[in-house]
Amino acid sequence: MESLEAMEHLKELTNVTFDEIKVGATDELTITLKQNQIDVAAMVSGSVDAMYLKEAGLGDTRQEPRKTEAAGAEALISVLLGTRLPGPGMKIRHRDLRFSGELTVGDTLTATVTVREKLTEGNLVVFDCRCVNQAGKELVSGTVTLEAPTTHLFYDTIKPPRFELRYGNAFAQLIQEGKSHDPVPCAVIHPCDKDSLMGAIEAARRGFIIPVLIGPEEKIRAAAEEAEIDLGSYRIVFTEHSNASAAKAVELARAGEVEALMKGSLHTDEVMGAIVPSSAGLRTSRRISHAFVMDVPTYPKMFIITDAAVNIFPNLEDKRDIVQNAIDLARALGVEIPKVGILSAVETVNPKIPSTLEAASLCKMAERGQITGGILDGPLAFDNAISAQAARIKGITSPVSGDVDILLAPDLEAGNMLFKQLNYLAGGEGAGIVLGTRIPVVLTSRADSVRTRLASAAVMALVANARRAGKYDVR
Repeated sequence: MESLEAMEHLKELTNVTFDEIKVGATDELTITLKQNQIDVAAMVSGSVDAMYLKEAGLGDTRQEPRKTEAAGAEALISVLLGTRLPGPGMKIRHRDLRFSGELTVGDTLTATVTVREKLTEGNLVVFDCRCVNQAGKELVSGTVTLEAPTTHLFYDTIKPPRFELRYGNAFAQLIQEGKSHDPVPCAVIHPCDKDSLMGAIEAARRGFIIPVLIGPEEKIRAAAEEAEIDLGSYRIVFTEHSNASAAKAVELARAGEVEALMKGSLHTDEVMGAIVPSSAGLRTSRRISHAFVMDVPTYPKMFIITDAAVNIFPNLEDKRDIVQNAIDLARALGVEIPKVGILSAVETVNPKIPSTLEAASLCKMAERGQITGGILDGPLAFDNAISAQAARIKGITSPVSGDVDILLAPDLEAGNMLFKQLNYLAGGEGAGIVLGTRIPVVLTSRADSVRTRLASAAVMALVANARRAGKYDVR
């Protein structure tokens, strides 16, 4: 079970060896349960029924706080034995435990283990184990027999396991879906380092793209040698430098030789600088915008954040295009009627906060058919957009709250900070794509994992195939 107070002091603790353990020795651990701990306990104990596993229930804050059977409290006893007495190096050989009652958010649990007996043969120790809640109700009782460690181990040389609770795996689904379509001819712009070249070649191996590698050939081949990649029959188009690579990629796109662009080892400004001018021929009547397709372990489905990379302070007209671009993207990814949460700091229209006025205007524009294909609501603070329970507490009735597919940020600063907070604090990942252009453009980052790069390529392939099928507006 993660986030236990015991974990805060790991580096100060060591284990207790068999010879040091005394009959009657005892230790205890107390925690107050959070929602993620209830979820982990449910998964560990197997206490998940049909209601618990409903697609709209697991991880969906529209539901009331969930419960699980007391068997989940066994995890707390295991943590106590594994981190305190006797600590690392122990091996559980037998459990004889009885369970009663339920666990719910806010319960305070106290687990206690006491040495009942030592058996020299096999270095076995029998512990009396008990766990009670704040009312003194006994949830777990019985014995655990374990093999105690015989030598000291210190936590400064041991890293405890990191648990990640993931309600779904949106990227895995995207990657799988991307395989179901024909590969897309894609210009890979200046893939002159190991990471960017590996990402493109792996996307090709998965059948997402047919890569056209554009850049200095000697640098591309050097990167391939470092990555131990056989370039085989992949086409290489020679250019002298990164700016020329971006310009050549746009030229191939304009000529119809490629149907997508993928950023390599050059700056985003160089890619966008080649795409944005009207003379490049890749503009549409819409404002160009950027979207992150997000996979966040603590949210039950994929969603989109826009715009966190292109438009710094978009006005109302810009936001209309940004929202429409994101709706079209979500539909290309299989969301039939995307739900859009328009973010601000508050959930009420306030003339002193321009983003609330723009949110209200966007909703009215959707009512009048100026934005199509989605359901819009706003202004919404982030908590009210993500959590129906938070919205309900504030008296907000919304078809979007707790079920958003798209989050529209008020400006680039807010969108970028939101993305990075979800990335670094919540374990989220974002596949970035440029919208409002005649062909999809993938902007990868050097920090992207292989999984994120593949997801970005899958998003690009799905959008390109939607365009082929006439299901994606490119006007």
